[in-house]
Order: sequence, then C-alpha cells, then structure tokens
Amino acid sequence: MFHRLQKTALFAAYQLTVATGIALLPVALAARRMGVTLPVHRLVETTGDAYERAATR
Repeated sequence: MFHRLQKTALFAAYQLTVATGIALLPVALAARRMGVTLPVHRLVETTGDAYERAATR
C-alpha cells in the first residue's frame, strides 16, 4: 500500500515539474538570451529518475 502511494506521489511530482518546465519556457528563453541558463532540466531529470526507481521496485 505504501509503495503504491509513494509511486503515485512521485508520478504527480514528476508531472508537476514537467508542467512547470513548460510554463517557464518563455522565461528560460529570455534568460538564455541574457546569458543565464535555468537548471529546470535537472529538476525534471531528478524527479523522473526517482519515479523510475520507484516503478521498478
């Protein structure tokens, strides 16, 4: 039961980070023009990896 709840919460967190990344795309593009890179991809990768680890258990 706990594993299923953890897997569901991680999936929701992953989906939320993907949606946040998409929403921040215009900001990231503007920041890149100014020479600044936002590390949103690391957040998405980290939550995706955590979800994949939980899914394979």
